[in-house]
Amino acid sequence: MSESPTTPHPESLDASYQSTEDLVASLASSDAEALAQLRAELAALQAKSGELADQYLRAKADAENSRRRAEDEISKARKFAVESFAESLLPVADSLEAGLVIKDATAEQIREGAQATLRQLIAALERNKVVGIAPAPGTKFDPHQHQAISVVPSEQDANTVVGLLQKGYSIAERVLRPALVTVSAPK
Repeated sequence: MSESPTTPHPESLDASYQSTEDLVASLASSDAEALAQLRAELAALQAKSGELADQYLRAKADAENSRRRAEDEISKARKFAVESFAESLLPVADSLEAGLVIKDATAEQIREGAQATLRQLIAALERNKVVGIAPAPGTKFDPHQHQAISVVPSEQDANTVVGLLQKGYSIAERVLRPALVTVSAPK
C-alpha cells in the first residue's frame, strides 16, 4: 500500500506537534519575560513620577516661604525705617521742650537755642538722607527741583533763579518738595 502524498507521516506528525508545543511554550515564556520587564519599567516610572511630584511640591512650598519672608522683611524695613527717623528727631523735640521750660529767657538766649535746635534738626534730616534744595541766585532753573512762583525782569539770563522764597528738600535723590523760586524773564 502506498500512502497518499497529502497525509503526513506519523513520525513527522509527532515531530511537528512537539515543535509547536515548544513554540507555544517558548512564546509564553517570552511574553512572560516581556510582561515582567514592562511591569518593572512601569514601577520605575511610577517611582520617578512620585519623586518628581514630591520635588515639585517642595519647590512650590519653598517659593511660597521665600515670598512670605520677603514680604515680612519689607514690612519690617518700612516699620524700622520710620522708627529710625523718629528716633533721630527725639533730640530736637527734647531741645524744644528744654527751651520752653526757661521762663525768663532773653531774646539772645532764645535765638541761640533756636539756632542750636535748627542745627540738630538739619543733622537729623541729613542722617536720614533728607537734603535741602536751596539754589543760589544765578543758578539755571531746574523744573525737576525748583518751582517758579513768579517771573521777574532781571539783568540775568532768561530762566535763571533770581531769588529763593522757600527751601526745597529731597530724600535719596527724590524731590520731596521743590524749592520755591523767582525766575528771570526773557529780555
